[in-house]
Amino acid sequence: MEQLEARLGYTFTDRSKLDNALTHSSYANESPHTRRSNERLEFLGDAVLGFCAAKTICRLYPDMPEGGLTRLRAELVCEASLHQVALRLGLGEYIHLGKNEECNGGRTRTSILADCVEAVIAAIYLDGGLESAERFIESHILNDVEAGRRPARTDYKTQLQELLQRAGGAAPVYTIVHEFGPDHDKTFTASVFLHDGAHAEGRGKSKKEAEQAAARAALEKLGN
Repeated sequence: MEQLEARLGYTFTDRSKLDNALTHSSYANESPHTRRSNERLEFLGDAVLGFCAAKTICRLYPDMPEGGLTRLRAELVCEASLHQVALRLGLGEYIHLGKNEECNGGRTRTSILADCVEAVIAAIYLDGGLESAERFIESHILNDVEAGRRPARTDYKTQLQELLQRAGGAAPVYTIVHEFGPDHDKTFTASVFLHDGAHAEGRGKSKKEAEQAAARAALEKLGN
């Protein structure tokens, strides 16, 4: 725990909060009487992250219109961005996983790592307050934008929507059309439908990933 706290840049008063943040549902399900999963912390961390990201970009970009602020925040807190943060911190080494999830590559799965970052944010918030959570977020997630660097555009759903709006079309509609695999290792297929009846599909290990893949496929079809 000391090594992980050094990576996080925060020392917990109550380390059980950090332990909870590292407990995936697959592990908690194997020990239901002694373990709680990090899902509730993930929910809270998502809200704290969204608030802190909005606060920071409003300060750094006082003249940016609301639409631009929304897009920038989405780029900063998207699953792909949080996955990279988790890799830099080495969170995969510390997550508590169930046996099947462990055997199926859970320590490197994008959705699990991204969710763990949000859970850690919530754990810091509950242990040390908003100021401590903000310091972590600014150091590890918003560090590029704080330094004046905009993140790379990886939000294909936003790019597709903007392209269709410029062309005067309606917003794309996403549907999860298929899912397969055991509960601990599902793969989702998403389809995106465009205003002209065209559609594209994409797969991912989470519904968000599948929708992003579908949006990317649609952009490629449209020559973008």
